[in-house]
Amino acid sequence: MFSKQLLSAVAAFSMVSGVVSVSCDDPTATIRSAADATQVANCESIAGDVVIDRDAGPDINIGGRLQEIGGDLRAENNGLLNSLSSSSLRTVGGIFALRNVTKLSTLTFPRLGEVGSIDWATLNALPEPTFGNPGITKAKSVTIADTFIENIDGINVDSLTDMNINNNRRLTKFSTSIKSLSNTLYVQANGLNLTMEMPNLEWIANMTIANVTSFSVPSLHTVNGSMRFDSNYFTTFTAANLTEIQDGDLSFVSNPELTNISIPNLERIGGGFTIANNTGLEKLDGFGSLNEIGGAVKVRGSFTDVQLPSLKDVKGAFEVVSTEDIGSACQDMQSLDGGVVQGDFNCKGNDANANNDTSDASSDGSGSGTGDNQSAASPLGASMSTIVTLAALGTFFAAFL
Repeated sequence: MFSKQLLSAVAAFSMVSGVVSVSCDDPTATIRSAADATQVANCESIAGDVVIDRDAGPDINIGGRLQEIGGDLRAENNGLLNSLSSSSLRTVGGIFALRNVTKLSTLTFPRLGEVGSIDWATLNALPEPTFGNPGITKAKSVTIADTFIENIDGINVDSLTDMNINNNRRLTKFSTSIKSLSNTLYVQANGLNLTMEMPNLEWIANMTIANVTSFSVPSLHTVNGSMRFDSNYFTTFTAANLTEIQDGDLSFVSNPELTNISIPNLERIGGGFTIANNTGLEKLDGFGSLNEIGGAVKVRGSFTDVQLPSLKDVKGAFEVVSTEDIGSACQDMQSLDGGVVQGDFNCKGNDANANNDTSDASSDGSGSGTGDNQSAASPLGASMSTIVTLAALGTFFAAFL
C-alpha cells in the first residue's frame, strides 16, 4: 500500500515539476536536458524520432549504447545548444535535421555512416562537422544552406537523389566521391574561392553550378537532363568523357573569367545550347564531335572564332552573334542554313549588344518556323472564328423562329 502511494506521489511530482521520463519505445524521444540525453544514450536503438528541444543545451551527448535511430534526429530553433555528439550512433533512418541552431559550434559523430537525408540550415557558428573515416557513405539527399561550415569532406556518399549546397559563405573547398545523382546538383553563392572536385561522378540528371572558382568532373560521361554554369569564376572547363546530354540544355552564361570550354567527345545535346556573355571567351572550338542539338542554338559573346565542324542536325533556330568580326566563321557556317538548321539562321559580327542577351536558347526547337508560315495560319484562325460566330448567331435566331 505504501509503495503504491509513493509511486503516485512521484508521478504527481513529475507532472507538477515538468519532468518527463524518456523511453526507448517512445514514438518521439524529446531531449530537454543532459539527463534526458543520458537516457536516450542508454537505448541500443530508438524506433521513432529523437528531437532536441529548443531549450535544451548547452551540451547534448547521446553517445553510449545508442547505435540506431529509426526516425529523424532533429534540432531546430535552438539558440542554446553549443555541442551535439555521439561516439556510438551509426544510423539515422530519417532526416538528420539541424535548422536555425545558431550557437552550435561542435558536431561530432565519428561512427555515423548512414542517414536518410541531411537537412542543415542557418548554422551560424559551426565551422566543420566531425565524422569518422570514411564518414557518411549512405544518404538519399543532402541540403546544406546558410551556414558557416568551411569543410564538408566527411560526406562521401556514392549515390544521391539531390544535393543542394548554397549560401555557405565560408565554404572554400568541397571534394566528394559521389558517383551518381539521380535528380539535381545545385551549388550557388558559397565561398568566393570555392573549389569543387567530383572525381568519381559518372552520370547526373541535372546540374546547376554558380559562383565557383574551380569545378572538376573528369569521369562524367552522361547528363540525363540539363547542365548549367552561371556566374562562375573558373577560367577553363573540361569534361573529356562527356558524350551526351540526353534530354536537357547545356548552358554557360555570364562566366567572366572563362577562356576555354573543352567537351571534345560530346555528340548530342537533347535540348538547347546556350553560350552567352562569357566576355573572356574568344574562341569556341571545344565541341569538335557535337553532331545533334535537339533545341535551338544561341551563341552570343566576344568571339573571334566559332567552330562546330561536326554539326549535322539542329532542331530549332541557330544564332551566333559577336561583338567582334566573325565574318569568316559565319561564311563557314552558312552551309548549315536550310539543311542542318531547321529553324531561322542568324550569324553576324560587330554587334555591340552581343553580350546583352543572356536568355536561354529554346530547348524544344520552338522558333523554327518562318514568319510566312505564322502569318499564313492567321486567315485560317480568322475563318474558324467567323464560322463559330455565325453558328452561334444561327442558333440564337433559330430560338425565336
